[in-house]
Amino acid sequence: MADRIDTVDARNKLKLRRSPYWHRLSTGVHLGFRKMTADSPGTWLVRTYDPATRDQPQHKLGAFDHLTPSQRFDAAKIAAEKYAEHLAQGGRTGVCTVRDACDDYVKHLRTKGRAEAAALTESRFVRLVHGSRIANIDLTKLTQRHMRAWHSELAATPVCINGRAQAGAQRTRARSTATLNRDVARVRAALNFARRGGAVTTDAAWRDELRAEPGAARQRDLYLDKGQREALMTAARPELFPLLRAIHLLPLRPGAAAVLTAADYDKRIGVLTVRKDKAGAGRKLKLTGAVEEFFTSQSNSKLPAAVLLARADGSMWTRRTWSRPIKLAAEAAGLPPQTVAYSFRHSVITDLLTSGLDVMTVARMAGTSVQQINAHYGHLVPDRTAAALAALAG
Repeated sequence: MADRIDTVDARNKLKLRRSPYWHRLSTGVHLGFRKMTADSPGTWLVRTYDPATRDQPQHKLGAFDHLTPSQRFDAAKIAAEKYAEHLAQGGRTGVCTVRDACDDYVKHLRTKGRAEAAALTESRFVRLVHGSRIANIDLTKLTQRHMRAWHSELAATPVCINGRAQAGAQRTRARSTATLNRDVARVRAALNFARRGGAVTTDAAWRDELRAEPGAARQRDLYLDKGQREALMTAARPELFPLLRAIHLLPLRPGAAAVLTAADYDKRIGVLTVRKDKAGAGRKLKLTGAVEEFFTSQSNSKLPAAVLLARADGSMWTRRTWSRPIKLAAEAAGLPPQTVAYSFRHSVITDLLTSGLDVMTVARMAGTSVQQINAHYGHLVPDRTAAALAALAG
């Protein structure tokens, strides 16, 4: 009679060896058990058959020693069947942990030319994921319970507000809902990227647990009128003026404006090419009047590769280098404390829409979709519609 692994008594009678004992679950799927020392609980594995390559790769499932010996076979069987289904649905072989997924996502951002976003995302993963309980969990074994516990711990963790202070002198504040949503969004993006790559075939473990919390105050929703934006530019230190002026004149994302080079502006025809942006696809903007004069002045005497809206030393602005100066300028100008660089983009888009410019044109200028404009600024469109209908009635 063949050696069995489906009962405790049968497993206890097995000889110690490196080679696993196998139990057939279905065609091409076998559950394995291996025990090499008398004092170990043993390790469970799954072996699958690939008819295309005729390979029979093995995947380690674990010891399941958190369960009683009588429960381990059933638990291993379920895990083996789940893994086989993962492969059948196009999942890839090998182990991909939560930390692996985060690291892969950072690499993806870098390959897309989003170096700053990659650096910021990586630092967030180091703080929030790498030392956490979920870091080394294989995505195929990740559960809602894991993600719920991680989310709860993160929500209860205070935020340091003077990150470079001496040890023992750090000041903290409670993690706001908005901060929690931003932190969770990065991890959700990494896990979804891993799922698209075949590391796992379902997002059931995090789909509900990593949803954005409602009621978060959004800094990006702050509207600054033209006078307030000009006051901030006046209060800001001189080297920051070109960047602020650019995002005051055009609905650019601050990061997209910061990476512009002199070669991106053709002053012969007044066309600005936005090559790198969150949306990915580049776009061209025809400039006229004061806007054209400003960009021409910024490009004069600069080599093609030079940063167009550079810092005083010629280097590129980043979120890390502009955030503090903008905060100080906002305080000096008497503006709301939630003022950030992105407030300019939100305000300019708002001004363009309320001036009567059609949604599609605004979307093209801003490098976003009509759907996104309608989702975030749709409340402005009914006002114009009502005005138009009133004019017809009159």
